[in-house]
Amino acid sequence: MVIIKSLKRKFGISAPRVAVRPHFPWYLRWLAIAVVAGLALALGLSWGIYDAGRKFANFDMNGVTQELDRLSKSNMQLQQDNEALRIGAIGLERRAQMELAARDDLVKQVKTLGDENIRLKEDLAFFQSFMSGSGMAGNGISVYHFKLGRGQSPGEYRYSLLLVQGGQRTKDFQGSLEFTVNLRQNGGKVAMPLPGEGSSKTFNVSFKFYQRVEKSFRLQPDAVVESLQVRVFENGVAQSKLTQVVNLPS
Repeated sequence: MVIIKSLKRKFGISAPRVAVRPHFPWYLRWLAIAVVAGLALALGLSWGIYDAGRKFANFDMNGVTQELDRLSKSNMQLQQDNEALRIGAIGLERRAQMELAARDDLVKQVKTLGDENIRLKEDLAFFQSFMSGSGMAGNGISVYHFKLGRGQSPGEYRYSLLLVQGGQRTKDFQGSLEFTVNLRQNGGKVAMPLPGEGSSKTFNVSFKFYQRVEKSFRLQPDAVVESLQVRVFENGVAQSKLTQVVNLPS
């Protein structure tokens, strides 16, 4: 019985537990420890080198903040410079527009003075002829320097003429002028009376020696003017005293 109890204690359920562990040589243990220590050392050195390089290149948080501040100030300065340049450009553009407008006005004034100079030369030549008595049509009413030209805007036309009374000139000439423009429009020819003074179709004239007439009229831009006709009437006489036509220069 004693032997059986002894066997049960050694090999039965109540027997003490036995742990089976592999046997590692001591040099393998030290090798494993050395490897783990080397990896830890390498990791520490790598992190130290990375942190030192980041600080050296000024990429740490303080450096990044400073760089952002610098870029922000530079951007603000660029915006201010751009606004100043924009204001300067607007001022230059306005000045250029004013200079262009002034130049256009000057060109118009020069053209007007040129036309006036031509007219004065023609008047001078006419009056020289008038005073000398040469080249005159004799007694009665005559038309001189009858001209037709285009105006400054589309559809605008200007005309001028000089009425002269020759002979004894015992009284002032009292009469009227009637103008008719000959044009082409919508594929056909049209003779259109020009509006006169008030509701009539005539312009009143009264002079003893001469009278200059300068007028303008406006038509549709698609109208093609060919010529202008003037008829001179004396008050109380139904028949016109004379008729003259001038063509529009091409």
